[in-house]
Amino acid sequence: MSLVASNIFSDITDTLHDWSSHWWFLAAIFAIALLDSVIPAVPSETTVIIGGVAVATGDPPYTLWMVIVAGALGAFLGDNLAYAIGHKFSPWFHRRAETKPRTAARLQWATDQIRTRGGPLLITARFIPGGRSVLTITSGITRQPRLWFAGWIAVAAVIWASYAAVLAFVVGQPFEDNHTAAFWVAFGTALAVNVLIEVVRWVLHRRSPKEVAVG
Repeated sequence: MSLVASNIFSDITDTLHDWSSHWWFLAAIFAIALLDSVIPAVPSETTVIIGGVAVATGDPPYTLWMVIVAGALGAFLGDNLAYAIGHKFSPWFHRRAETKPRTAARLQWATDQIRTRGGPLLITARFIPGGRSVLTITSGITRQPRLWFAGWIAVAAVIWASYAAVLAFVVGQPFEDNHTAAFWVAFGTALAVNVLIEVVRWVLHRRSPKEVAVG
């Protein structure tokens, strides 16, 4: 059974390695990072990691900084798209708040949380799948200043893409001759870091009210 699993993992990474050896993979990183901001199920961080591993273990037609730019730009535009969606439906939520005290309270709480915790909250949320979508959409619903939002999201996107790509590159380099091991070690390390971030976040806020959400 372990041999079968090993073969499956090897086949998967061989396919990913082949895909990441082409220029078009940068477009895939960009598109998936964009979609992930609106549809959390899309694995944007994984694609950035694959790009970083490809640079560390092979000779793709792109460099590490290009991987970072593709991921950061996709994430930036995706988060702004999520904001636009929230802003589009903002009037509905505010009309609902006029007749629903509970919705009004949640709306006010979300507004206060974003204004109080500000940019650092947007940066932290980028590392939480699903959390970033909720927060960016809520920023639109609560009508946060667009330039303020875009500025912090730009910082968050660059930090996020740099973290994933550089981590994959650094962890993958010792496995230069084994891209299968490089990918799984890099992916496992990134997953462990994300779990640690989530645990720390939960511990710090376990006594806080509900997460940012309105409705």
